[in-house]
Amino acid sequence: MTDTAGVPPARIGIVGTGWRTDFFLRIASVLTDRISLAGLATRSADKGAAVEAAWGVPTVRDVEQLIDRFRPDFVISSVPWAVTPGIIETVVGHGIPILAETPPAPDHDGLVHLWGQVSDPGLVQVAEQYPYLPIVQAYRAMITDGLLGAVTSAQVSWTQQYHAVALLRAVLGAGIGPVSVNAECHDSLVIESLGRDGWPDTERDTTVRQTMAMINFQGRLGVYDFTEGQWFHPLLSRRIDIRGSRGEIVDHRLTRMLDPRTPVTEQLVRRQTGVDGDLEGFDLDTISAGGRVWYRNPFQGRRFADEDIAIATVLIMMADWVRNAGDPPYPLAQASQDHAIALAINESATTGRRVDVAPGPWQ
Repeated sequence: MTDTAGVPPARIGIVGTGWRTDFFLRIASVLTDRISLAGLATRSADKGAAVEAAWGVPTVRDVEQLIDRFRPDFVISSVPWAVTPGIIETVVGHGIPILAETPPAPDHDGLVHLWGQVSDPGLVQVAEQYPYLPIVQAYRAMITDGLLGAVTSAQVSWTQQYHAVALLRAVLGAGIGPVSVNAECHDSLVIESLGRDGWPDTERDTTVRQTMAMINFQGRLGVYDFTEGQWFHPLLSRRIDIRGSRGEIVDHRLTRMLDPRTPVTEQLVRRQTGVDGDLEGFDLDTISAGGRVWYRNPFQGRRFADEDIAIATVLIMMADWVRNAGDPPYPLAQASQDHAIALAINESATTGRRVDVAPGPWQ
């Protein structure tokens, strides 16, 4: 990340009190050397009072007041899907960059409409964290270094819809060209398990739907595999498989060719401090393989979980980008194409037919 010693923190405003808002508030409140929480807009006075009491952040009742009163360097939108496009248009209309929650619009027509209506699409980034998870950043570093050769396919069974598509494109190195999608669904029984509301009190079976899709990214194959509840369920484990012309990554195992007749297998090792008698504090330190560090936690000492590290990475990239000091985290064009592909997966699974996705006006 960019060296910002002596640079004042970026001032951010937040719109909404959606489920992700607490993530943004909690992470930003820790990264005070890089980010300053200027204010939050919510239509509910009661929710505003709760935010002020919990986080010490002043609140207002709408986005116009947020901009006029606090003049943020950028705005984070954490509101329902249907509301997001209007917030984006309002913020960009004031010439202020925005980091919008996923997806930027509910459906394909909404994506096209938003692209045509927003005065400057270049001011819009989307808060997609999955490509910035520590293990995924390690994968991407290894791919960039050429350990896999030319990446040809990837299979992701981890998360759903646009999140999974963003993850597939990140490891495949695929652009936003045309794709074709073939998908189907399968229902099965599994014991009920942990969810957002916690563990169940009694043992019972539940029916879950698994969706699988083959996505042709102009010759590179992406395999999408997601089962309802997979984020939390210990019996629905997360998996990733990335194949290239000279190597393969399967979860935490790298196999590659040293020469035409010498394959070697190496483990991706996570160094976690604070375990047993380690007094460094509970933190991810590094992810390494083959005697090299492929990822080093830039937030050492913050005690962030991996999801927090990914979201913090997006926030810091956004803060750097609005100051022309870094790359954009996830532009609206990419987010729009990924959601269009996710919608095509749903359509193909429902109809049983192949769905072709042409690049939209954002190409």
